[in-house]
Amino acid sequence: MKKNYWYIMLIAFFIVSISFVVIKYKNKQQSENNTVYTLLPRKDNSNNAEWLAAKNNTDNLINKIKANPADTKSAIALANAYIMEARISSNIAYYDKAAMKTVDNVLATEPDNYEALMLKSLLQLSMHHFADGLATATTAVNINPNSAFVYGLLVDANVEMGNYDAALDAADKMVSIRPDLRSYSRIAYLREIYGDYPGAVSAMKMAVEAGVPSEESTEWCRTQLGRLYENMGDINKAAFQYNLSLAARPGYAYALAGLGRIASYEKKYDSAVYYYQQAQNMVSDLGVKENLAITYYNAGQSEKANAINEEVINEMNKNAQMSIDDPTIGHYSDKELAYAYLQNNNYNKALEHALAEYNRRPKNIDVNETLAWVYYKRNEMEKAQTYLDAAFVTHSKNPMLLCTAGLIYAKTGNTEKGKMMLGLGLKHDPVMQQDIKKESTEALQKL
Repeated sequence: MKKNYWYIMLIAFFIVSISFVVIKYKNKQQSENNTVYTLLPRKDNSNNAEWLAAKNNTDNLINKIKANPADTKSAIALANAYIMEARISSNIAYYDKAAMKTVDNVLATEPDNYEALMLKSLLQLSMHHFADGLATATTAVNINPNSAFVYGLLVDANVEMGNYDAALDAADKMVSIRPDLRSYSRIAYLREIYGDYPGAVSAMKMAVEAGVPSEESTEWCRTQLGRLYENMGDINKAAFQYNLSLAARPGYAYALAGLGRIASYEKKYDSAVYYYQQAQNMVSDLGVKENLAITYYNAGQSEKANAINEEVINEMNKNAQMSIDDPTIGHYSDKELAYAYLQNNNYNKALEHALAEYNRRPKNIDVNETLAWVYYKRNEMEKAQTYLDAAFVTHSKNPMLLCTAGLIYAKTGNTEKGKMMLGLGLKHDPVMQQDIKKESTEALQKL
């Protein structure tokens, strides 16, 4: 009798617990559904007129949707506005969530809404949910195979998943439909992946020329052009592009970050810190903050570097937890976390996150490079070699990859290949992370 009593009490407790969880979830969902996402003030105050115009636009769209929840045209426009603000402010977590909620509301009533599907794919790619983004873009292209935009999504998704032939096919279709900034910039990226730096520069110049000076998308392409010049060791041309970008769009964070990289390359660490701090004041981008930490390391200020790196790790883990709590939102950042933990010499955590990223997209060359580097730092050279081979399937000539390869080959006893790779990586004296550059230079001198 006593057993039965406790059994009944246990079942009752279980039912009450489940009911509590369900009620809490429903209340959370209801609260989320009632949330109105207005535009937040930007960290960058240099474009107040632009922000005010964007805020007035979003407020008007929100009011239209409140008055008529079936107004899908306004909902699509609102989602686009959130996505653009995410690009400009880098407050990605907030605006991606706002845009995804808006898009999902449209798809709940119109599952075949082509524009909503394209935006959903774009958001999934932004959150690094690359397999989901590819699946959604594939659904969209089957509805309308004549849009350049959807082929751009297929380029991005296939690159991230390591489907490089499919990415090339999508890029060819995209540029044949609409040769513009978006298509030229993707062609530039693919040429870079395949080791064609002169071709990449040519295509990125075309992207910049196709854009409107001062618009964020144009200046983003201009900074990417500068980054190509950095990899080619042409520092003057890189700096020229960053200064042009700042003249067109004062305070543009990624141009400031570019000047920060060049100042670090020149060992002008005070200037580098200044540029990165200015960039950080403009946008909420963890990549900028991570580079600031690396600059402090280079300047011998380890305490500041460690503190910033811990902030980066905590923020990335917070974003990852969002994905666990709700798989439709939140950003996967395992590749980035792997490098952040390497910076802290936490090789076990670095490996954990590198493997997590690899399990999502084992064919991606950058992911394989990450795993190769983690195993190199762990002194597991045979494993490093395995992933390094996979990182070279496109014959990339990225200086960091070449130096990574050279160091691994040198450690595995392949002196000739190590010397060749290190020589190629350092040939043009590219802008790259200084500790790796120093290690590579010293290794090459010994070979």
